[in-house]
Amino acid sequence: MFAAERRQLILEMVRANGAVSLRELARVVQTSEVTVRRDVRALEAEGLLDRRHGGAVLPGGFTRESGFPQKSHLATAEKTAIADLAAGLVEEGEAIVVGAGTTTQELARRLARVPGLTVVTNSLLVAQALAHANRVEVVMTGGTLRGSNYALVGSGAEQSLQGLRVSRAFLSGSGLTAERGLSTSNMLSASVDRALVQAAGEVVVLADHTKLGSDTMFQTVPTDLITRLVTDEPAAHDDRAAAELQALADQGVQIAVAGAAGGASSADSGPPGRSARRDMPLPGQRRTHAQQLRGASVLAEQGQGDRARVADLRRR
Repeated sequence: MFAAERRQLILEMVRANGAVSLRELARVVQTSEVTVRRDVRALEAEGLLDRRHGGAVLPGGFTRESGFPQKSHLATAEKTAIADLAAGLVEEGEAIVVGAGTTTQELARRLARVPGLTVVTNSLLVAQALAHANRVEVVMTGGTLRGSNYALVGSGAEQSLQGLRVSRAFLSGSGLTAERGLSTSNMLSASVDRALVQAAGEVVVLADHTKLGSDTMFQTVPTDLITRLVTDEPAAHDDRAAAELQALADQGVQIAVAGAAGGASSADSGPPGRSARRDMPLPGQRRTHAQQLRGASVLAEQGQGDRARVADLRRR
C-alpha cells in the first residue's frame, strides 16, 4: 500500500470513529506503528487530524466527544485486560460506585460474579451488565438520560448521590495527565463524575494507553484524589506515555498495568486466561491512616522487645 493510500485509509478510520489508537491503525493498514505514527504526523501537519499519545483524533478533539458506538470498538483488548485486573480489587460484600464508559461497562460484566456486592451507577450500560447477576444489588441515580453514552446526568443525578458513602469509585474519562488528572469532554458528565468521587473513600481510574497524556475540556478528578490507575502496557517506544505514568506515580498514584489477554506484561502473571499485572515502584507513595497505624504498632512492639532484652541483660 502506497503512503497516500495508507493516509487516506487512516483519515477515513479517524473520521468514522472519532479517535483510533496507533495499534488499531497499524493492524488495519498492515504496517508498523512507526510508519503509522509518521503518517499521522503528516496528516496533522495538513490539519486533517490531531495526534494524541498512542492515537489520533479528529481536529478539535479537545471539545469533541465520540459516541458509544465509536468508543466501543476502540482498544477492545486493552479494555478487557484493564477490566480483568480492576475486578480483582473488588471484595465480596463491598459497596462501590461505577461511572459511565465502555471500560467501566467491561468491569461491570466481571463484577456480576462478586456476591453481596452493591453497585451505585449512573450508567444504563453498567446496570444492564449487572441486571441478571445473583446477589448483586444495583442502585441507579436519577437524572436526565444522555444518549451518546447512555448515562444519567444533571442535577437529579447529583442530588441522588448526596449523603452517599461507599468504599471506592471506578471511573473512566476522555483523558488523563499527571498535571491535571482525569478529564472529559462534556460538562454534565464531568459534574456527575465529581459527585461520584465525593461519595467514595478511594478513586480508581480505568484508562487505556490512548488516554495517557490527553487533556480534555472539563476536569473530573484532580491527580491528588486518584488512589490508583489501572491501565495497559504502553508500546515499548512510547516514551511519552511511560513518562506520564512515572509522573503520576511520582505524585502518589498507585499504578497497576495489565497486559492484553494471553500476553503477560510482567513476570508476576496470574492464573491462565487472566491479565498479567505489575505495580510500578512508587517514590513517596501515599500511606493510608490504617497503614500508618499498623506501622506505628509494629514500631511499638519492636520497642517493647528491645526494652525487655535490655532489662534481661541488666539482671544477668
